[in-house]
Amino acid sequence: MTAARITPELVATHQLTPGEYGKIVSLLGREPTLTELGIFSVMWSEHCSYKSSRLHLKKLPTKGARVLQGPGENAGVIDIGEGADGKRYAVAFKIESHNHPSFIEPFQGAATGVGGILRDIFTMGARPIAVMDSLRFGTLDVARNRRIVEGVVSGIAHYGNCFGVPTVGGECVFEGCYNGNPLVNVFALGVFCQDEIFYGKAEGVGNPVIYVGAKTGRDGIHGASMASAEFTEESKQKRPNVQVGDPFLEKLLLEACLEAMKTGAIVGIQDMGAAGLTSSSCEMGSRAGTGVEIDLDRVPQRETGMTAYDMMLSESQERMLLVAEKGREEEVFAVFRKWGLDAVTIGRVTADGKLRVRHHGEVVAEIENHALAGEAPLYDRPHGVAPYREAPMVGPAFASKDLKADLAALLGSPDLCSKRWIWEQYDYSVRTNTVEGPGGDAAVVRIKETGTSVAMALDGNGRYCALSPREGARLIVAECCRNLSVAGAEPVAATNNLNFGNPERPEIMAQLVEAIEGMGEACAYFETPITGGNVSLYNETLGKAIYPSPVIGVVGLMKTGAPPAVHFQNEGRTIVLVGGIGDCDEERFGGTEYAKTVLGTMWGMPPRLDMEYEKRVQRAVREIVGAGLAETAHDLSDGGLAVGLAECSFGERGIGAECAVESGMRAELALFHEGPSRVLVATGEAERVREIAARHGVEAPAIGVTMRGRLRVSDATGVLMDAEISELSQGWHSALERMLDG
Repeated sequence: MTAARITPELVATHQLTPGEYGKIVSLLGREPTLTELGIFSVMWSEHCSYKSSRLHLKKLPTKGARVLQGPGENAGVIDIGEGADGKRYAVAFKIESHNHPSFIEPFQGAATGVGGILRDIFTMGARPIAVMDSLRFGTLDVARNRRIVEGVVSGIAHYGNCFGVPTVGGECVFEGCYNGNPLVNVFALGVFCQDEIFYGKAEGVGNPVIYVGAKTGRDGIHGASMASAEFTEESKQKRPNVQVGDPFLEKLLLEACLEAMKTGAIVGIQDMGAAGLTSSSCEMGSRAGTGVEIDLDRVPQRETGMTAYDMMLSESQERMLLVAEKGREEEVFAVFRKWGLDAVTIGRVTADGKLRVRHHGEVVAEIENHALAGEAPLYDRPHGVAPYREAPMVGPAFASKDLKADLAALLGSPDLCSKRWIWEQYDYSVRTNTVEGPGGDAAVVRIKETGTSVAMALDGNGRYCALSPREGARLIVAECCRNLSVAGAEPVAATNNLNFGNPERPEIMAQLVEAIEGMGEACAYFETPITGGNVSLYNETLGKAIYPSPVIGVVGLMKTGAPPAVHFQNEGRTIVLVGGIGDCDEERFGGTEYAKTVLGTMWGMPPRLDMEYEKRVQRAVREIVGAGLAETAHDLSDGGLAVGLAECSFGERGIGAECAVESGMRAELALFHEGPSRVLVATGEAERVREIAARHGVEAPAIGVTMRGRLRVSDATGVLMDAEISELSQGWHSALERMLDG
């Protein structure tokens, strides 16, 4: 084994500190080869090792009655009950980020983000049945941002539509802090029998290690390292670090893997995602306490002259690593031949616990698996300072001149306008399981095998977290669980994506720690353990960090059937505000969409959350929906009561509302504050709704009645706003396309 001349400059280009390099030399007992240096650099990168966050992620709740697999595997798994066939079923789900690649090459960055999360699901043995995405872009007055939006949405649509999985919902936000650093977080969920779960373990000394799927190229080399660094002017030149995806090949890979799993010949399986062949081989060995020896001469290659370094660090897409039972290789090969895919034995499981890599007859890397997967640096980075924030605590004096115009401005804003332009590009009904697709508070897919449905929601709010990471994270969890409850589903488990700036800055690290702790408190309270997720740090461009942007995805269970409509369905229905009008002072108003869009500023603290009251509201809403009493149900969040009423009015039937608000607050606060724990319900049985709410100790005032064609809101002083529904909806429907057209 020939050692390379490792210089401090070479170490620095691999994003390793002198101290980390010293630890590598100590673990090896010698200088590393160039291939070994590359292997350590990706496995010890922030993206793969979570060296800045692992210490704090332990604070998250991860266990629950339904949790079958928590963090540490390719995806979390929960029990969803027994099917008609007597078997017990489960769903696997997870969220991952592809932020940096989506800035450099929006289409492929987003497309391969979808491909990667789908492989995480079917690696577990589950068939993917739903995808959702949480997107954050810079402001649309910048031409580059408009191109990024179009590229990302096209990439998501291309991969999901071609693969044949429905993209059933998500969220999309626009803020100046994402101008140089968009966020593309993709969630996927799959279903399977509990006795069909597979794990990424290289068990059985002497068992063959089999490479399957696409050939290896030079695309994606150092992709994991790129995702672990701030953006600079040179980052735009890192296009070779972005992988190129083929959704049609991945569909073949899915079918081949699921079929091969049924042979019983597969012992373990792992996606070649971030860090490619390196991470899949050493992580499988580390989990099983075994070694993995591979010969790179046997790896299918689509380019000539590839070095060992290239092959070990390539992140070419649509590839998997399998461990099969010795003597049963042909059963596996036969399946992959049937689907027209490469399947080659490239190595074997050993007893020595080492990753050993051969190339052209020479050992080019020999490293303890545990050194790569278990000995990565663990930093308790300084965070004993106030989380970074720019916003003042006190906001400007303001008084609306025209509340109707304010509402129209909000409805036509990038954050609140219709996202139909996005989701119409997605096939959200393929596979015929979609009960509720994009546009609702939660997406719902039916599980045919169990006669039940799974509801899903993604939520995040960078403004809230910029004002208070802890309180903002709690609010995100509460809203996500509330969205499921509005659909009639009981939240049972969660996954998260933590998008933050440079953790080496104490004020940014403080944001991360506060958000994790707040999320942990809320997930424990709402009984939604975290089963896995993703941490994406160094989301900065030229030293300017994004807002702290944690995203939570919550999964809930419900009986088969459609959730209540989001839109008002009939005239003359009573509108009940379950949870009450809520309260808000001006300090808690500065993070609202009203403050952003109408006042153009941000200040103070996010809305106040009472988790005990929120939990009672959610229980009441689930009972109301379960009893069939809610003809319409819609969570109040961004934009507050006025925006919520308008959204309920934008259905095809043109049914609006006449409401009276008795709050004692200023009109701007009453109409547009974003206090949590509030759900609009339109019902023909208002007294029964209010009885259920009262039993749960929840306020439920009847605030109005549905009527055709208009939205009119009054308080004790008189009419606050009065508008035709068609007038409001026109701007809401067309705003995003107009902004994308420049």
